[in-house]
Amino acid sequence: MYTMAMNFLYLLLLTPSAVYCASAAVHSHNHLDSNEKESDGAYRQRDYDHYSMGAHNVEFDHEAIIGSVKEAEEYDKLTPDESRRRLGLLLPKMDLNGDQFIDRKELKQWILNSFINLSREEAQERLQEADSNRDGIVTWQEYLRDVYGVNTEEDIGPDDTGDTGMLVREERAMWQQADRNNDGVLDIEEFVVFINPEEHEEMHSFLENQTLREKDKNNDGLIDFAEYIGDRGLKQDKEWLIAEREKFEHELDADRDGALDRAELRAWIIPDNEEIADEEVEHLFLSADDDHDGRLAFPEVLHHHHVFVGSEATDYGEHLFDERFDDEL
Repeated sequence: MYTMAMNFLYLLLLTPSAVYCASAAVHSHNHLDSNEKESDGAYRQRDYDHYSMGAHNVEFDHEAIIGSVKEAEEYDKLTPDESRRRLGLLLPKMDLNGDQFIDRKELKQWILNSFINLSREEAQERLQEADSNRDGIVTWQEYLRDVYGVNTEEDIGPDDTGDTGMLVREERAMWQQADRNNDGVLDIEEFVVFINPEEHEEMHSFLENQTLREKDKNNDGLIDFAEYIGDRGLKQDKEWLIAEREKFEHELDADRDGALDRAELRAWIIPDNEEIADEEVEHLFLSADDDHDGRLAFPEVLHHHHVFVGSEATDYGEHLFDERFDDEL
């Protein structure tokens, strides 16, 4: 059944109209409301909703600077004066060389540190949910109860998956990898690694193996286009298939051999926080580098405080940014 369906998809792609449209296809990343993954199986990037349906979401900017979802929400409730004051207290910490300017390298390092803090905040919330006896650590049994609603692995079917989409034996192996001191439980530092495996290199092999289990139907250790599409393609139109073919051939398959090896697989499913931080730096410089000298003076950042941290004037500030962006175009 799977082979017949994929052959049908290939026939669609090989029709003359499909070949014609492929040259003009524009691929766009569509992000779901999933906590961790996108529809194709890749882990969701931190900036997945920075731009959505042509609209700019300022929440990502604020969290990238503040490093906390909770604190970013607090900033949104501040007056503009208080928002500027608090941002002013952060600037000397961002200014690593003390020259009263924020350059691109300094801003990138700050954003990368914010990503680490955001991961820890998320892990802390998840730990509190799973830690039923409130001792500050999570046991495997507590995790099973929180995610699967059972007390032992024997109560879980061999094909059942939890929030991560992994089989319980896969999660158990990943748990053991995150348990750096081998004491059988996870403290907050270890739990950060466990629930955000895409951000920790020692966990990437588990994610690769999970993807291969789900998609590598012929067990050759590679993902071809039909396997990449999988069942997703059965309910899609020809334009969607063309766009996915473009993405597979020109973005994912780096060596153009028609299949994804482990290196290409990793590049596909693991978000690159360095690249995301670089893009955010360019976005913030576009918003605030008024004299275009390639660095942000403290007054420039404070003048554009609504871009960096938000306040009650966030909507007004976003309106000003949209006008600035339109003018530059």
